[in-house]
Amino acid sequence: MKVLVIGSGGREHALVYGLAKSAKVDKLYAWPGNPGIKELAETVDGKVDDLEAILRFVEEKDIDFTVIGPEVPLCLGLADLLEEHGHKVFGPLKKAAHLEGSKAFAKDFMQRHHIPTAAYKEVNNYEDALLALKDFTYPLVIKADGLAAGKGVVICEDEKTALDSLKAMMLEKKLEDAGDKVVIEEFLKGFECSLLCFVDGEAIVPMVSVKDHKQIYDNNEGPNTGGMGSVSPNPFLHGMDDILSEEVLKPFLKGLKEDNIDYRGVIFIGLMIDENKPKVLEFNVRFGDPETQSVIMRLDSDLLDIMEAVSEKRLKEADIRWKDETAMCLVLTAQGYPGKYRKGDIIEGLEKLDDDIVVFHAGTALKDGKLLTNGGRVLNLCTLGKDLETCRQKLYANAEKVNFVGKYYRKDIGLH
Repeated sequence: MKVLVIGSGGREHALVYGLAKSAKVDKLYAWPGNPGIKELAETVDGKVDDLEAILRFVEEKDIDFTVIGPEVPLCLGLADLLEEHGHKVFGPLKKAAHLEGSKAFAKDFMQRHHIPTAAYKEVNNYEDALLALKDFTYPLVIKADGLAAGKGVVICEDEKTALDSLKAMMLEKKLEDAGDKVVIEEFLKGFECSLLCFVDGEAIVPMVSVKDHKQIYDNNEGPNTGGMGSVSPNPFLHGMDDILSEEVLKPFLKGLKEDNIDYRGVIFIGLMIDENKPKVLEFNVRFGDPETQSVIMRLDSDLLDIMEAVSEKRLKEADIRWKDETAMCLVLTAQGYPGKYRKGDIIEGLEKLDDDIVVFHAGTALKDGKLLTNGGRVLNLCTLGKDLETCRQKLYANAEKVNFVGKYYRKDIGLH
C-alpha cells in the first residue's frame, strides 16, 4: 500500500515510525515531513492547509491511505474532501473535528451529554468577558475558543492576569481570530492526564495510559507549552478504567450517535482527576504531541491495520496489543520557547546517542548538509525501559550528548 502522512512534527515522525513497521506498507510519503521523517518516507513540499494540493497529490500518486496528523487540516475538512473523492483516510470529518476547533462547541457537547467538566461561560466580546469574570473565583481559566497551537489556555491566579489575557486575546488579537470568542471556566484541582482512544463511531477503545507535562518549567511552573515530555503508563493513574469508561467514554460515544457525528479517528481527552473523580478539560481530535511518541513506542500491533479498521468501522475486530515496558519521551526546546524562540542553530551529537534511544524530529531543518533548529520544540528523545527510573536515567544521560545553542528541557518528566 501507498500511505501518506500529513504533518511535520514529532507526532507525525512517530506515526511514520509506527507505520514503517507495517508489512502492508510498500511506500510511505509525508506532506511536508521533516529531516527525521525523510529517513523513513519520501517527503513532499507543501502546506498542511492546502487541501486541494493534497487531493491532487493523492490522486496523482494513487495513494491508498492518508493519515492526517495535525488539527488544522482536520478542522478545515481534509478528511471530508478526500472521502468525497473516494479516498480512504484516517481522521475525523470536519463536523467531528469541531470538538477541537471550538472550545465552546466542545463544552456544550459535554454539558448536553452529561460528561463531567468544569463550570463555564462562553463570551463573544471583551465587555461581556469582563462581566463574566465576576461569576468566578480565582484562580480561573481562560481559553481561546479557536485553534491556538496549544497556547490558547491561560490559568489566571488573579484579576490582573485575567484582564491581561482577555485583552491580549480579544482586543490585541495575539492569537488572531482564535480569541474572538473565549471560554471562562472554573479552575479544577487534581492531577492532569491524557486519555487517547481509537473511535469509529460504533466503538471506542482506549490506548495505554500516558501523561503529558504541559508547563515549561520543572514542578509544573510557568506558561503552558505544546508539551515538554510524556510517560506511559501514567504513573499517577491507578484503578480508574471503569470510572473513565462509565463517566466519560460511554457518554461520549452516546453523544456522537445522538448528535449524528460521524467520528472515525483518534479522540484525545484531556482530564483532571481529583479523588478518583474525572472531569474533562478538553477534546483534541488527533493524536497528542508528545503523548503519541510514548504510546507508539509501546504499540505491539500493526498500526496501519488498526487505522484501516477505524476508517472502515471495524474497530471491534482490531488486534490492539501493547508492550509491558515503560516508555518516555523528553522534549528538547529552543531558547525562548514557548515565547519568541531562536532558529537556525546547528544541532550536534545525535550520532553519539545510545542505540536504544529513538529520536523524533519536531522542529528541524536541513541546510547545506547541516541539521538546524527550526521550531520551538526541536527534538524528542524516546526510549523503552523496565520502569520509569530506568527510562529517566537513559534519556537524561543522552540528552547531555545533544548540543545546540540554548537547548532546554525539563528535568522532572514523570515525577509530577
